[in-house]
Order: sequence, then C-alpha cells, then structure tokens
Amino acid sequence: MPVRRFRGLRALLTAAAAGALSLIGFTAPADAAGTGASDTWNPPSNLVQPLNEVWRHVESTYPDLYGFKNYGWDQVMANKGSLNYCVRWESDQPVTAQMRDQIQAALGRQSKKWIDSVAGFENFPYKEVPVKVVGWAVKNRSTLQWSDNSVDIYTGLDGAGAPQCSPDCGRFFHQDGNYSKCPGGAARHYDQSLWLTKGFGGGAGGDWGQRIGSEYMLGALNQDNIHILLHEIGHTYGLDDFYDWTPTGVGGFLMQAGTADHITEFDKWMYRDFWRHLKNRYGL
Repeated sequence: MPVRRFRGLRALLTAAAAGALSLIGFTAPADAAGTGASDTWNPPSNLVQPLNEVWRHVESTYPDLYGFKNYGWDQVMANKGSLNYCVRWESDQPVTAQMRDQIQAALGRQSKKWIDSVAGFENFPYKEVPVKVVGWAVKNRSTLQWSDNSVDIYTGLDGAGAPQCSPDCGRFFHQDGNYSKCPGGAARHYDQSLWLTKGFGGGAGGDWGQRIGSEYMLGALNQDNIHILLHEIGHTYGLDDFYDWTPTGVGGFLMQAGTADHITEFDKWMYRDFWRHLKNRYGL
C-alpha cells in the first residue's frame, strides 16, 4: 500500500521501525485547565506565541498545506460526520468476535477524544463523529474466529506481503468518492486503515490511517488513553511532529512523542487551529 505522509511522518516511520517511539516510562505532564472546546479562537495567553510558531512552521514546511484534500477533516466532511475503518491484521494471533468488537470500541473512544476537542468550535458542524469498522484484512481467514457477516473480510496482500483491504473500497485510492467497484458499495468503503502489525514498535500515521503494534493495541484496549494511537490519529488530521524543535514555553504534549500520554490543552488548540485554517474550504 502506498503511504502518503504529512510533513514529519517520514522521520516517524524511521523511528518507529527502530522501536524508538515505544513511549514507555515517561512522566505525563500536568494539563492546563479546561477540557471542552471553545466557541472561538481565544487560546490561553501563554499559548498564543507557541501556537503562532507552530502554524508558521507548518506553513513553511508542508509542501502542499492548503492544496492537500485528504486530511481527516476532509474525510469527516465528505462522509457528513462519520468515519469508516478497515483493520489490517498483520499477525497470526487468532481474533475472536469479542476482540474484534473491543478493537472497534477502543478505536472509537480514541477518535472521540480528538473530535470532542473541536465540537462546537468555529462552525465545526458535528458534535459526534461515529467510527465504524467495516472490514478486516488478514492473511488467513481462519485467523478470524467468527462466522457472522458484520464486516467484510479481505485476504489480499500488498506488494510487501502484508494484509491489504481492497483498494477498490479505500478512500486513499478513490478520493473522488467513486466506490463503484467496491463489493459493498459506498456504504462499505473505508476512509482509513488501522494497521496492526505484530512486533511493530512505535507508530506511523497519515491520511491513510494509523499503524501500531498488534500486541500494544490488544494490551491497551481498556485504557482511557491509547497514547500511541492518539498521536497517530493527530497526524491523520495534519498535526506535525516535534523532533527537532519545541514551541516557546511549552513541553510535554501528545504530539511531542514520548512526553505525554493524553491530549493536552496545547494539543487541543493546535487541532482547533488546523480546523480554523481549513474550514473555509467547506464553506464554513
């Protein structure tokens, strides 16, 4: 599967391959006050300068910041307030129906944490963005230990031999919204892949979805914050990495890998800032 990356994700993939982003053993920073979305752009005074620095950095380093049309925002808006996923299960560990449902539930909870940060902010039109897993890709059908037809099952492989959800059903491959060759039609298309790979350290993320370790995901199903997945979802919405610099006066936030295990107030305002700069493309 081709991988389209936002600025910073090439370094993320390299680090992930080396297991450098396992994010184990750090001390989570204290979060700033406030949890809900603000109606307008009025960040706390101590965050104004670093937020301006981040956006100037994004504008100067993203090669097609305003022309790119497959951010997570674009997917949500195209679907009128929902997201579909396909799970790529790159492991030989059997998956029960209960595990399948737990993975969908955990993914939905993590996605909701980001959406809650922007619901009600500057004309963002959705209070909830439901997440539905519509398919699973696996090398051997027998690995999936259920017989119901609640999700589509794919057994095709990509060029590297990893399980591949049908390209005919994937938004990454059909950004024009034409899913006429998808067996289940547009209703069964997937916007992103949750790629769960045995032995994979760290993570990767982009408009195509997120990739993390299968063992990590299974071990974190009941956690409030699945922080590596949260970080990678942030990339899907366009948020950058911070390997080589730190905005003035802030430190310890989710998108600065390894320094926080939850979405901090600074992360929330970076996320809102991205929406603020893109909302005009949707007439909002």
